[in-house]
Amino acid sequence: MGTHSGRTNIIGAGEVGSAISVDMNKSDIHKTNSIFWDTKGNEILGATSLPLYGAFVSEENCQLFGDVAGKRVLEIGCGSGHSLQYLGERNVAELWGMDLSQNQLDKTEQHLTSCGLSAQLVCSPMEEACGIPEQYFDFVYSIYAIGWTTDLDGTFCRIASYLRQDGIFIFSWSHPIHKCVVAENDRLEFKKSYFDESWYSVSLGDSTLTLSDRKLSTYVNALAKAGFLIEQLIEHSDEEMTRSDSDFAKKARMLPVTFVIKARKL
Repeated sequence: MGTHSGRTNIIGAGEVGSAISVDMNKSDIHKTNSIFWDTKGNEILGATSLPLYGAFVSEENCQLFGDVAGKRVLEIGCGSGHSLQYLGERNVAELWGMDLSQNQLDKTEQHLTSCGLSAQLVCSPMEEACGIPEQYFDFVYSIYAIGWTTDLDGTFCRIASYLRQDGIFIFSWSHPIHKCVVAENDRLEFKKSYFDESWYSVSLGDSTLTLSDRKLSTYVNALAKAGFLIEQLIEHSDEEMTRSDSDFAKKARMLPVTFVIKARKL
């Protein structure tokens, strides 16, 4: 049974109200989140996809992938398939996608087919063995999905196993400092501790999701432990994208709302 933590939680661009602290149970979390994405996930949270890494950060400006022609590419948490489309249209040799939700994979398949593309699709939690080939991919990437993992160290080790030597892993997620700060009365105020990595559930309408907000150092240290060398950490916003007067854009001018890491397998 959970307890209200009395903090405001921010998913993507929106604040979603009070959180309920929950015990860490992998199977329960997988079940909750797969139901969320099978049903209302995209309607509630929308979907971030390449060329955007998240709010105000784009591949056009960052150029993290470079030329992907002839490369084998795997997406972790492929959602509705728009990021796979973006890379598929750049002449990759093979497209692969993995997602926790079969409903999302069905959408991916429909979307790619309508674009004249195809991908090998695998339904599995990212933490678990699922038959994806090892030492095989030139790029593994994930757009706003890695944070859903229940086992960050295990996930990064598994991703390292999919990559050939010198292969590249690129991922984005909501910046942990963004989760701590809310805009109120033209001021930015801390609403939760940056160091709090406990698991919590949030109810959005009749849907529920379960997450943990990890520190940036937690991601960096897990990458190092899994044998990655970090080549780039991006936590700035594209200036021209934050010129609106919305509270969210004002916030993005003051602190990072998205981070992106590019790492190489040693």
